[in-house]
Amino acid sequence: MTRTKLYTAIYVVLFAFATVQVLVEQSGELPYWTAFWVIIALSFVKALLVAWYYQHLKWEPRSVAFTMFVGLLAALALTTAAAYSIL
Repeated sequence: MTRTKLYTAIYVVLFAFATVQVLVEQSGELPYWTAFWVIIALSFVKALLVAWYYQHLKWEPRSVAFTMFVGLLAALALTTAAAYSIL
């Protein structure tokens, strides 16, 4: 039962972060780069939560966790590079 409560709490947090991302994007009140970094930061936290709890990365060997973290950083670098190419 404890795991169900934990998964539900994480789901609520993920839903809240997604809602904030949509509000930041749709508001248009923040400067582009501020909104960009807010969305990137929220996406990074969401990806970590999903990998850590829903994909059971918490119970995997550290080498697997490290590999996932490197992939996440690579995705962040590519997203940043793509953002620069848009401007």
